[in-house]
Amino acid sequence: MIVLLFLLIIFVFSKVTWFFQPISDFVDIVGFPVVLAGVLFYLFNPLVDRLERKYHVNRVWTITGLFVIVVLLIVLAVVSLIPVIRNQATDFLKNWPDYWNHLVNQMDKWLNDPRFGQFQKELEELSKSAVSSFSSWFSNAANHTFTSVGGVISSVTKIVVGLITMPFILFYLLKDGHRLPKYLAHFLPIRKRTGFIQILDEVNGKVSGYIRGQLIVAFCVAIMFFIGYLVIGLKFALTLGIAAGVLNLIPYLGSFLAMIPSLVLAAFISPWMLVKVLIVFAIEQTIEGRILSPLILGTNLAIHPVTILIVLLASGRMFGVLGVIFGIPVYAVSKVLLTHLFHWYKQQNGGYEKSD
Repeated sequence: MIVLLFLLIIFVFSKVTWFFQPISDFVDIVGFPVVLAGVLFYLFNPLVDRLERKYHVNRVWTITGLFVIVVLLIVLAVVSLIPVIRNQATDFLKNWPDYWNHLVNQMDKWLNDPRFGQFQKELEELSKSAVSSFSSWFSNAANHTFTSVGGVISSVTKIVVGLITMPFILFYLLKDGHRLPKYLAHFLPIRKRTGFIQILDEVNGKVSGYIRGQLIVAFCVAIMFFIGYLVIGLKFALTLGIAAGVLNLIPYLGSFLAMIPSLVLAAFISPWMLVKVLIVFAIEQTIEGRILSPLILGTNLAIHPVTILIVLLASGRMFGVLGVIFGIPVYAVSKVLLTHLFHWYKQQNGGYEKSD
């Protein structure tokens, strides 16, 4: 009966989707600044809490000082880094067809090598299939992204409005966010408040640890790739390093995706440069996997790597890039909630206790 009622509720909701359209529009408008402010909140809040608790510094003064420092860093980046990144990215994209054609020609030479004669047909089919799939994916992405000028203008407007409103949301999150659990608990019966606050604290710990850890690891990965590419003399070291750091926000897959342009560029330069890029990648993966991730991320999420891969594939399929980025923390929060729900169910049911 419970299952039938649940399915009936889903069926009724599917027939009144128009009722939820205003909610969907509201989330679409405020989602970007709220999510961005939430990420920065988890990054800055530990420092604000520490200064208030240990040195008794007023939260407003701490938040104001943080905002001033961030603005100065942004101005410094715009003045010094952005022009370099823009020039390198423009040069890289302009020469990308030459790099790619060179790689394709090299692959054709390998395919026509007599030593690979018995595998030639399979390799040609695999190469054609890969090129066709990539072209189809790129074409579909371009069509969906640039369907209309109005859609592009709407997306740009949302981003601009989000960037303008985000600092205000972040300020009040840092100022009053620590009071939110107790405020929400007042809407519950007194005997339920302690457990509710405990669940919120556990969820907050999981999400904050994951977000801060991922951002710190991504920054370290960008620095490592930048230094490594500088040492071996690879062009566009700054741009490729920053791209590697940003893509590293995608767990497990980000570093491998970041290696594609580096490998194509290295193959265009020389076989020895390709070997050196692979060495840099091997060193980076060793440091990240053996030192950085265990030290910074630890085992707070307690999620098996196979589960993480399944979550990434499923969330990426359903929600795209955002699903890949936020799939793991959402799963961690869901796991906490379901664990407490099951614990409550066992207490209520009583059928899970061992009999004498």
